[in-house]
Amino acid sequence: MTNLTSLLVANRGEIAVRIFRTARALGLATVAVHSDPDADALHVRDADAAVRLPGAAPADTYLRGDLIIKAALAAGADAVHPGYGFLSENADFAREVLAAGLTWIGPPPEAIEAMATKTRAKELMRTAGVPLLDPVDPAAATPADLPLLLKAAAGGGGRGMRVVRDLDQLKEALDAASAEARSAFGDGEVFAEPYVERGRHVEVQILADTHGTVWALGTRDCSLQRRHQKVIEEAPAPGLPEALRESLHSAAVAAARAVSYEGAGTVEFLVTADGRPYFLEMNTRLQVEHPVTEAVFGLDLVALQLRVAEGEALPPAPPQPTGHAVEARLYAEDPAQDWRPQTGVLHTLAIPGEIRVDTGFTDGDTVGIHYDPMLAKVVAHAPTRAGAVRALAAALAGARIHGLTTNRELLVGSLRHPEFAAGQLDTGFYERHLDTLTGSAPDATAAALAAALAEAAPGPDAPLAARLGGWRNVRSQPQTRRYAVAGTEYEVQYHPVNHPGIRVVAAAPDRVTLEVEGIRRVFHVKHNSNNTEVYVDSALGAHTLTPVPRFPDPQDRTEPGSLLAPMPGTVVRIAEGAAPGSPVTAGQPLLWLEAMKMEHRILAPASGTLTALHVATGQQVEFGALLAVVQEEPQA
Repeated sequence: MTNLTSLLVANRGEIAVRIFRTARALGLATVAVHSDPDADALHVRDADAAVRLPGAAPADTYLRGDLIIKAALAAGADAVHPGYGFLSENADFAREVLAAGLTWIGPPPEAIEAMATKTRAKELMRTAGVPLLDPVDPAAATPADLPLLLKAAAGGGGRGMRVVRDLDQLKEALDAASAEARSAFGDGEVFAEPYVERGRHVEVQILADTHGTVWALGTRDCSLQRRHQKVIEEAPAPGLPEALRESLHSAAVAAARAVSYEGAGTVEFLVTADGRPYFLEMNTRLQVEHPVTEAVFGLDLVALQLRVAEGEALPPAPPQPTGHAVEARLYAEDPAQDWRPQTGVLHTLAIPGEIRVDTGFTDGDTVGIHYDPMLAKVVAHAPTRAGAVRALAAALAGARIHGLTTNRELLVGSLRHPEFAAGQLDTGFYERHLDTLTGSAPDATAAALAAALAEAAPGPDAPLAARLGGWRNVRSQPQTRRYAVAGTEYEVQYHPVNHPGIRVVAAAPDRVTLEVEGIRRVFHVKHNSNNTEVYVDSALGAHTLTPVPRFPDPQDRTEPGSLLAPMPGTVVRIAEGAAPGSPVTAGQPLLWLEAMKMEHRILAPASGTLTALHVATGQQVEFGALLAVVQEEPQA
């Protein structure tokens, strides 16, 4: 048996905060590592000690295993937990941790290595009798093989993944997938397999000790995905026949035993519409969505990881599951704008209800450009699936999230969508429903009026007479305010109110009560620190109001044909042959910009000539930077 005393988490953000929470509960000292942008991050503030990793890019910081091991030794840690992402599935790093005399909180390096690439993992699983999709040789693909799914052999998270429905697009898709995989994982190997339309992404959580016991901790459904990255997860996976559930458990245990697995891991499957399961991959680490399994089984998986690493034996069987749990990933991104990640200050993050919230941010923290834009994982557990879904949707709808555009409305709409409520889940959900879920914003007239009334209302330090009279004691002539909300301008008048169907009940600087179409509503009002934005939250929705957009569209102040950076990021690729003077066609990708772990294509706005190219591969650019100029060809 090993007796751990101090734990370094080789990660950042919400996962580091979550692991520290368990470590403290077990009496372990905690050590954080951080890049320069993360110097004041929550996981750093939360730890007993922190060690700087000089630099900003992951390659210089969180991917530097040598620096992390030096940090552990310097801070007196005797164990390293990798979290997920970064070095969590790097067998060489695991070996180096062990060679330094530290305890590795994860599976043996040999197990990581066996599952390190999807192609090798599939060969191993075929030998173990786990069902697989047959691979397709891209060079010999025919129309009968379509659609195809191209996947990076190394890594995950949707990077290096493409769906091909036309053989004429296969070569371009292969090149793009390989380039993205090489950039993300340092390995450009890509393979092809049949793309299953409307399949379900179902996974099994496993936990194994060093004494031969392997638990299969139920199923999770992770079918709701954007860009092949999970958005909403739940446990157990709804609607699975018991025979299918048992076969998934058996296959997951067989996969774990095939590589002599130890610790926590996940075996992922694709389940076809007619109920046939196929092995996808095995993640040799803790998953982002592990809280739903914890909620259903009443376990702390991180605590069990630590106990297994100390040599403790698991009971012969896990506890019985109870109820249902659903998790939503709250991202700083705009789903209506091609999932564009957002950066800036998070002024408020408050989620009500008896809800679990795992986050790496608090009010006033900054969301930067270097890392994943996930703000929080929000988890609800209830005796029934309907109860868990309802509780999670209500908590997200009532949350106050100020300062950044998020996917909150998309999450609420997804949870309340009839298909999701009925358990009709598949990976094509957002392809079918994204336009509906990101449709026009609700009318903001009442929110704008509430903002204006709050601005005019006397504060608590005002004279008593003014506070007793409230907003009624200002001059009687109509007052006008204008606010811009999501590109739409609203003009509101008050004293007296000149909006049909709206009556003012009460007003204070932070709370306004209006009667809207005969229904009394409370509007919570908050200004950001420099008073450039007003946030209004009510049952009618959340609105950000400002007289002048904080980030005006730079297209408004440039010549036609200018291609501008839609966000801060790094230029990772430029189209082959793209140079000043070369012809381009409308919609042609000219360059690829990477920001916050996502890759974005910059397209030619029209057919014509590329007259200027202002960036190079590897260059970092700011929001609104001029990337290139396309001169449109004259109309015939």
